[in-house]
Amino acid sequence: MERATEGEHPDHEEAHVRAITRGRPAERSVSATGGSALGHSGGAAGAPGGADTGASGAPGPRGPGGAGGLTPADEERRRGVRRMKAIAAGALLLMAGVFAAATWAEHAGAGPWSGYVAAAAEAGMVGALADWFAVTALFRHPMGLPIPHTAIIPTKKDQLGRSLGDFVGENFLSADVVRERLHAVGISGRFGAWLARPEHADRVTAELATALRGALTVLRDADVQAVVSEAITRRATAKEVAPGLGAMLERIVADGGHRRVVDLVCTRAAEWLHEHGDSVMGAVAGGAPGWTPKFVDRRVGERVYRELLRFVTEMRDMPDHPARGAVDRFLRDFATDLQTDPDTRARVERLKNETLARAEVQELIASVWGAVRAMLVAAAEDERSELRVRARAALLSLGGRLAADGRLRSKVDGWIEGAAAHLVTTYRDEITSLISETVASWDAEHTSRKIEAHIGRDLQFIRINGTVVGSLAGLAIHTVARLAGA
Repeated sequence: MERATEGEHPDHEEAHVRAITRGRPAERSVSATGGSALGHSGGAAGAPGGADTGASGAPGPRGPGGAGGLTPADEERRRGVRRMKAIAAGALLLMAGVFAAATWAEHAGAGPWSGYVAAAAEAGMVGALADWFAVTALFRHPMGLPIPHTAIIPTKKDQLGRSLGDFVGENFLSADVVRERLHAVGISGRFGAWLARPEHADRVTAELATALRGALTVLRDADVQAVVSEAITRRATAKEVAPGLGAMLERIVADGGHRRVVDLVCTRAAEWLHEHGDSVMGAVAGGAPGWTPKFVDRRVGERVYRELLRFVTEMRDMPDHPARGAVDRFLRDFATDLQTDPDTRARVERLKNETLARAEVQELIASVWGAVRAMLVAAAEDERSELRVRARAALLSLGGRLAADGRLRSKVDGWIEGAAAHLVTTYRDEITSLISETVASWDAEHTSRKIEAHIGRDLQFIRINGTVVGSLAGLAIHTVARLAGA
């Protein structure tokens, strides 16, 4: 008995044998499993005596499903094969015994019935031997004789793998077949109905949060910061900002949005003058010529201070102050220059590039990723965060729309079918070559034993059926011959 080796999953093997015992043709099973079933479903009858050659059990050449050797499940199947071989061989021996007894009875004058029995037994032996030869020839040379067109699987294994790959590519990996199958499944409708249930939306949200945390953990902060910094800097350098700033300033001035800024500046200026009047007057007096009298300097400083305070107060309190109009005109002219004046635009670009080149600005840009990463990790970990709440709500909404909106389902199904059709047509050769190359890498002898362990029991029924059908055919032929000669 062959010793089972590790490396092959019994459940995987059982899935194939269940498909076989349900009566599926071997070729169909191969196609349905994407090409692996060829190495897991098959068998052959041995010599008439039913003897099997065993494996050493030591790791050997690579076979279907793993390294060389058979699993315990394979050993059980091989025992079933041996039992069926014994039954088929017993039927052959039975026919031989009946033939010998009927022939002796016919020569002994037992009567015409012995001729009929002898003819039936003789044809049964011929049918049993012919079917034994046909079944055995699938996997080995019958009785070790190198008869042409025998040991088909060991000698034609690579060709069978290529044929299998071509069969799968032509019949399963075509755009029409894929589209038809996906359309019949209705993926979007099923997914929408599943996703519309709150517990499923919670599960998907949790899985997405886990995936997000994992991705953020794997990423190196230094690498991401460098990429973010380079991307922002390159984009800011490549795009001229002056026209955009001019258009924005023009809209702000047209809408009066700058007036609040002017109000704030005037209010703060008036407050500062009230608080620092002595400093203003001292600055004016200190800047006077040395030959002027002190009281004149003081009077001039007081006058300048009062005029400044009056001007700022009036500008603060009078919305139609001429100075406010001057500010409006300046801003409108500046907005126009930003959009149309080459010199102004060039100065703005130089200022932009100088600002981006500063180390402080680059550090600020690089630090953006750290802030974003911390925010995303915290939001992904918190079940009540706005990110997870909104993600859950979006998933529920998507599931409800897919379940209720036929047009949306048709659109999504069309996208899925188109993507799948593109994949199978683009990578069909790679998939079929994977099948053929995998089969070609299997050890021929081990593959034969593996196939024999799977469908050898069913193949023995061919020998039994051949014995029975041969006997009936021989009986019919002998009867016709006797009637024709009467």
